[in-house]
Amino acid sequence: MVIDMNESRLTTVEQLRAFLAGTLEVQFQPLNDDQQRYALISSVLSRFGYQALGRADKGVVLRYLGRTTGYSRQQLTRLVARCRGGAPLAKRYKPPVAGFTCKFSAADVALLARTDALHGTLSGPATVHLLRRAAHLYGDERFGRLASLSVSHLYNLRAQPGYRAQRSHWTKTRPAPVAIGQRRAPDPQGRPGFIRIDSVRQGDMDGLKGLYHLNAVDCITQFEMVATCERISEAFLLPVLEQLLEDFAFQILGFHADNGSEYINHTVARLLQKLHAEFTRSRPRQSNDNALAETKNAAIVRKHLGYTHIPQRFASRVNAFCRQFLNPYINSHRPCFFPQVETDAKGRQRKRYRFQDMMTPYEKLKSLPEPERFLKPGRSFEALDAFVAATSDNQAAEQLNQARDRLFQSIQPRPKSAA
Repeated sequence: MVIDMNESRLTTVEQLRAFLAGTLEVQFQPLNDDQQRYALISSVLSRFGYQALGRADKGVVLRYLGRTTGYSRQQLTRLVARCRGGAPLAKRYKPPVAGFTCKFSAADVALLARTDALHGTLSGPATVHLLRRAAHLYGDERFGRLASLSVSHLYNLRAQPGYRAQRSHWTKTRPAPVAIGQRRAPDPQGRPGFIRIDSVRQGDMDGLKGLYHLNAVDCITQFEMVATCERISEAFLLPVLEQLLEDFAFQILGFHADNGSEYINHTVARLLQKLHAEFTRSRPRQSNDNALAETKNAAIVRKHLGYTHIPQRFASRVNAFCRQFLNPYINSHRPCFFPQVETDAKGRQRKRYRFQDMMTPYEKLKSLPEPERFLKPGRSFEALDAFVAATSDNQAAEQLNQARDRLFQSIQPRPKSAA
């Protein structure tokens, strides 16, 4: 709504208060630009004798000017101070007459492109150093302006169309960073459930790849689960990975892998997010980040399943063998060393492997403080103890060896008679 105002009728501070309270009818005249507003401010300050007013009356005048001009209280305070100082109210900003001028010409850009072509596009500091040497050391007047070029502005000149028309610099495709998992070692703090996982390929033959083993080892208890899948693509790996994580008796709190794409993907990340497990991956030049799983590859997977090529179509048989015989044996009947870390006076750490600290992964789990709080819902040590006590160590090893012989006999049957 547009209101015309003739504010010259307001001559007293009481009239201003009534105007601000909305009790006095006043006709408005539009203030189109800053010059009209400046004129209004000067006339109001002069008419009411602003400098002689009290503090409360000055506030009323400022509120009135804010209502009629639309300026903020801070801006009005600055304008009133300028007016009281005797300075005329006018715009202080003046636009540049000629605008911004270019310091470096098209010839300078062409000279820079030629210099980069001769030297193979060096880094910014090295190129600027060459330009200054050409001007100051060798006296080449063509480099007079380029000698003052800064390193940051050098890249602006390289991005100009004139430069790119004469010289284009192609770089190799850089890999995009993957924001999945944190690149650090897991920090279990004495809690089970932080597993390290690695993939093991079961041999090649005539250009055909064998099946894949997933080997997951807990950092604290050395609880280990081996599972087998045909390929490490999403369709084959994800169901086996879910089954592997479910087979652990305790809750999964952490998942650490190397930087292979079979684990560093959004599908596995969503699976771990459902389990509320932190996702970490190995750091560069830190070979110990996943060393536990890699040592178990040789001590468990290669020792019991060897290096021989196993076709992918037998993955379900091998996986059943691992779940029924291999995993129960290595977790309940195969002893492991558990190191004790000693720190000397210089802060160096050394691991001691003592015989009295040797135990099975299941015994290590039970030896932790309050181990019941780590078990999954529905699991109990009474049921686990009964399962372990049902078979002795020698019986479990004998069943494992017999089952392995049957497995390989079904995969690669031996001829009944000599050729």
